[in-house]
Amino acid sequence: MSLQLYDTATRSVRDFVPREPGKVGIYLCGLTVQSPPHIGHLRSGVNYDVLRRWLLHSGYEVTFIRNITDVDDKVLSKSLEQGRPFWSIAYANELALAAAYRALGVLPPTYEPRATGHIPEMQELISKLIADGHAYVAEDGSGDVYFDVGSYPEYGALSGQRPDAMQPAEVGSERAKRDPRDFALWKGAKEDEPPEAQWPSPWGRGRPGWHIECSAMCWRYLGAEFDIHGGGLDLVFPHHENEIAQSRAAGLPFARYWVHHALLNLGEAKMSKSLGNVIELESVTALGIRPVELRYYLVQAHYRSRIDYSEGALRDAAAAYQRIEGFVQRATERVGDTRPGTLCAEFVAAMNDDLNTSAALAAVHEVVGAGNTALASGNDTAASGALASVRAMLGVLGLDPLDPQWRGEEAGDLRGVVDALVALALEQRAEARSRKDWVTADAIRDQLKRAGVVVEDTPQGPRWTVSGAG
Repeated sequence: MSLQLYDTATRSVRDFVPREPGKVGIYLCGLTVQSPPHIGHLRSGVNYDVLRRWLLHSGYEVTFIRNITDVDDKVLSKSLEQGRPFWSIAYANELALAAAYRALGVLPPTYEPRATGHIPEMQELISKLIADGHAYVAEDGSGDVYFDVGSYPEYGALSGQRPDAMQPAEVGSERAKRDPRDFALWKGAKEDEPPEAQWPSPWGRGRPGWHIECSAMCWRYLGAEFDIHGGGLDLVFPHHENEIAQSRAAGLPFARYWVHHALLNLGEAKMSKSLGNVIELESVTALGIRPVELRYYLVQAHYRSRIDYSEGALRDAAAAYQRIEGFVQRATERVGDTRPGTLCAEFVAAMNDDLNTSAALAAVHEVVGAGNTALASGNDTAASGALASVRAMLGVLGLDPLDPQWRGEEAGDLRGVVDALVALALEQRAEARSRKDWVTADAIRDQLKRAGVVVEDTPQGPRWTVSGAG
C-alpha cells in the first residue's frame, strides 16, 4: 500500500506521488523567532519529523527545508520593547528553538535558511510580479509594494474563502492599497523602525513582507515546483494562501501537496505567546516528564487531530511510553541488544494511511504485549523477534529507547550521571545482601524507590527502572 496524505488544497486524501521518482522535497514553515518556543511550536517539528522519517524508511531521498523568519513585525516590535537589536533577539530565540528540537530528537533540516539571507531572491520575485501586472508600488511615496489580489482569479482556493467575503489581509493605508485585501510584498522604511532592519531596493529602503519570504526560500532551495509544503492550520489563511498567489502569479508551479497539522490548545485557545497561554519545554521537564515522553505525547495523536493539553494526559502518555521502554529493557537483558527488525503489517498500514500514528502506536503496544508474554513463558526466540520489531517501529517514530539520543550518550545529558549513581547504590545493596544484611539491603532499595527508581531482582541480576516503567 502506498502512502496516502490528506491534501488541504484538494480537501481529500491522495496517493503521494513525488515530482521526481525516489526523491522528495519538503518545505516546512518555521518559526518567527520573536520569543522562545513553546510545546505548541514543538508539535510542528515533531509531526513533520515523523513524516520525514517515514519517507526515509520508505526509501526516498528527502530534502527537508525549515526556515527561520528573523525579520518581521513581531520581531521588530520586541526589539523596540526590549531596546535590543532585532538580530540579537532573533538569534537568541533561534538557538533556543534548535536546542528544544534536539532535546525532542527532531532531525536537523537539510537546510535552515534565514529570511534575512534571501533579500535578493525576494526582490527578484517582487520585480517579476510588478512587471507581469500582479503587483504595484504604492502611490503615496511610502515605498510599499502590494500584491494585487484581484489579478489572481484563483485566490482563496486553498482556504475555501470567497475573495469578495474576505477581510483585509493586514493593516495598511487605504490610500496606499488599491484593494483592502491586497497584501504587502515590500514594506518601505519607517522612522520608528531600526535602520539595520532596512535594505536597499528598487522601491526605496525597506524590508520584505512575511509571505514573500517563504516563496523566495522555497524557490531558492527546492526549485520552481516541489512536493510538500507543511505548516500549522493557522497558516492556511492568509500566509499559505498568499504564498500560492504570489508564487504562481510569478510563474512558479509551487507545492504539489499541502499538509497542515492541527494545533495544540491550552483551554479553548491555541497556545500563543500573544495570548500568554503557553507552556515551554522547561516547564514540562520540571514536572519530571522526560523529553522522549513529551515526544510520545505529541506523536500519539494523529497530526490532524487537535491536542487539548492537560498535565494528566501528559502523565498518561509518559506512563504508556514507560511500559514500552520497560519491555525493551527487559527483553534486551534477556536476549541481548537485538538490532531493529521488520515492521508489523498493522504499523505499515497505519503509517501509510495519512500517518495515522495513533493506530501505529496501538500496533507497537500489541507487539509489546506479545513480547511480554514470550518473556514470561521463557520463549526467547519470540521475545527477540518482538524486540526487533518494536525497535524498528519506534525508530520510525523517533522513540527507540536504545537510540543514543535517549540513552544519555549525548553531551550534557544527565542520564549517564543517574546511571552511575544508581549503579553505586545497587553495588552497596549487593554487598549488604552478600553479608546477609537484609535490613541494609532493603533500606537501600526503599531509598531508591522513594527517589523514583524501582529495583527488580532478576536471574540476570538487579534491574532498575524509573517509577512506572515496568
